[in-house]
Amino acid sequence: MSTKESTGAPTSEAPNAQPPAYSVFTPVEKRIIVALVAYAAWFSTLTGYIYYPAIHQLAETFSVPVEKINLTVTTYMAVATIAPTLVGDTADVLGRRPVYVVLLSLYIGVNIAIVLADSYAGLLGLRVVQALAISGTFSIAYGVITDVASPAERGSITTAASIGPIFGGTLSYAAGWQWIFWFLSIAAASCLSIMVFFLPETSRSVVGNGSLKPFKYWRLPLPKIMCHWTDSADSATVRWRVPNPLKSLKIIARKDNAVIMLAGGLLYVIPTCIYTALSILFIDLYKLNQWQAGLTYLPFGLGGVASTLFSGRLIDHAYWNFRLKKGLSTDRIAGDDLDDFPIERARLCVVWAPMLVTACSVMAFGWVLDRRQLTKIQHIAIPLCLQFITGLCMQIEFSVYNTLLVDKNYRNPAAAQASSNIVRCSLAAIAVTFIQDLIDSMGIGWTFTFLGGLCLVAMGLFGVDFFKGTSWRQKHIAS
Repeated sequence: MSTKESTGAPTSEAPNAQPPAYSVFTPVEKRIIVALVAYAAWFSTLTGYIYYPAIHQLAETFSVPVEKINLTVTTYMAVATIAPTLVGDTADVLGRRPVYVVLLSLYIGVNIAIVLADSYAGLLGLRVVQALAISGTFSIAYGVITDVASPAERGSITTAASIGPIFGGTLSYAAGWQWIFWFLSIAAASCLSIMVFFLPETSRSVVGNGSLKPFKYWRLPLPKIMCHWTDSADSATVRWRVPNPLKSLKIIARKDNAVIMLAGGLLYVIPTCIYTALSILFIDLYKLNQWQAGLTYLPFGLGGVASTLFSGRLIDHAYWNFRLKKGLSTDRIAGDDLDDFPIERARLCVVWAPMLVTACSVMAFGWVLDRRQLTKIQHIAIPLCLQFITGLCMQIEFSVYNTLLVDKNYRNPAAAQASSNIVRCSLAAIAVTFIQDLIDSMGIGWTFTFLGGLCLVAMGLFGVDFFKGTSWRQKHIAS
């Protein structure tokens, strides 16, 4: 086996030459880094989902119809579509650490301002600022993962789940909706404090594999913590430039990226619509209170948590097996050369079964609620179990998708996630706007049958990338 296949290093190097490590951070340090950025990325999803169980209460507080509160959800998504395109490229160029500090500081302030808001217009405007502040943390997290994790270990590292709605339901019932935003402020402040002291700079354009000395104000205040450089080490050099949001549009324009981003966007529509309609449907059909409605979000989140116990190993194992079948070695230390490797097939081979189960469970969920509306005899445990199955399978699908996306775009991972954000948030914003109209006109059963159909369409798009993605990507690299 050639050195090039196993390490990505040129074959002209001496046979005994040791290639540089992909990342100098230790396995324990990598887990700490990933845990911190996952904590920060959690707020991007949490801020939207924690809001849903309190929609009724917010409508009463501000004396507006539910449709106007839904508009604050749509507005949040619309702004979240654009904001990461600027944030992602900034983090790729200037570094992850300073961008995190600025975004989390702004986010804490705007959450406190929402608590003090006394008008619907104020709430709407502050939700715009909130989206600007926090929506980019999801994109940056995948940039950090690509910084520290080689392709062979990314599947295990990219797996995460959100349990935001259970907090939303509990807090809004027990202490009023304002405590949702107090909770977000307190949790974000703790995240910021930990990051200031324990999150090192990881951007490969700033510190390479972690062995270059970062700029003075990019360093951790506590010496020797996650420090793999010496005072005599080469200093980081960065070509300063204005962040370019158009880079994300260029990434979308590439055919193989466009296909999987559309598939990922369609998948994202499904949980977004479920979360938007869930509390309202269960309150109406099962006569639940606010706290109980919040609990109905728990099975979906528990399904996602359960999937994290095995999905990462499943993705990594599929990658290793595929390389073995191709007669290639897997280098967890130096990292593998992905430009000439069919990474699409290695990642997507595990996604087909979960997507079929997702489509079936979403459709079944809709028809169970539809029958409940007519007969009043369907037990609440049935739709909750179907939610658990949906959450478990969808978390696997998102883990595969996000891992594949950063593998395809490992040179600009944060910008690639920002590009994906444009697609998924645009589709989700449109879906949230019309979901209640669909339920009113088509009924619950046919609406969720439509959502299950979107999963099948996404499956077809992944199939296109499975067969065509590698050749499209290699043509782009060659050009």
